[in-house]
Amino acid sequence: MRLAIFMGLMLLIGLSLGIGAADLGGDADTGLVVAVSRVPRTAAALLAGAGLALSGAVVQLAVQNRLVEPGLTGTPEAAMLGLLAITLILPGASIMAKMAAASVAAMAGMAVFLLLARHVPRQDPMLLPLVGLIYGGVFGMGGILGSTATWFAWNADLMQYLGVWQTGEFSGVLRGRYELLWLIAGLAGVLYIFADRITLLGMGEDHATSLGLNARQTMLVALCIVAATIAAVVVTVGSMPFVGLVVPNIVSRWRGDNLRANLPLIALAGGGLLLAADILGRVIRWPYEIPASTIVAVAGAGLFLWLIHAAPRPAGSR
Repeated sequence: MRLAIFMGLMLLIGLSLGIGAADLGGDADTGLVVAVSRVPRTAAALLAGAGLALSGAVVQLAVQNRLVEPGLTGTPEAAMLGLLAITLILPGASIMAKMAAASVAAMAGMAVFLLLARHVPRQDPMLLPLVGLIYGGVFGMGGILGSTATWFAWNADLMQYLGVWQTGEFSGVLRGRYELLWLIAGLAGVLYIFADRITLLGMGEDHATSLGLNARQTMLVALCIVAATIAAVVVTVGSMPFVGLVVPNIVSRWRGDNLRANLPLIALAGGGLLLAADILGRVIRWPYEIPASTIVAVAGAGLFLWLIHAAPRPAGSR
């Protein structure tokens, strides 16, 4: 099975390098197109997908709920607000400064959600995702904070930027404009070191503490990893839904909840899913493109309904 996943990923990479509006002929520009556009775009999709999938696995273990992902915790929306705030205050800020602001905002947004999650009954697995939807709506375009941010963006002529951050796509990825995503590889290494502790955290804070785990420290590390990953994705390519929900669920149903053992598969499957969505977006209306986030949203909605149907029900329910 691992070999099949690896071969499928290699096939997707080959397709990504060969598909695009520019025809790859035998002229001297072929190498330039591949090096400047196709390779960075392929790497960006793989890194973003891997980061989102790993973040979803961490969030699900942290809140002990398989129907929650970073997109249902207000994290991407909070990152966008932080990014908009620093763009308004310091228009000439460097990409790393914007990344830092988005990370801090994402961390704050997710921390509030985790505090709310402590007070949500765990008997019904559907209740926490509903709380997350409502909480994320506060940051969204129709929410109080989102509406305020939209007003500031309108007055500062930044609506186009806001639209790009909300709709994830890879058409603008070029060499020199995606390298921030390599930070995800480093964060994945940190996650591998703390994977066993986060797995214990998935058993519940009291149980993990009884086994000698510093649950608060582990939760802080998990929070930092997820916030930095989501911020890197939002700053570089925009928000992507469902990847962090679907991929960890599929892998956990197949291989269980051992995060350390599952990390490579989760990363490969997440990267492959987002790369496949990007390829489909390129070919469905060629030579025009459909954003990868739209493709993932359509496919992910069906998978999300399946996950809801397959989720364990509380005793006595029908």
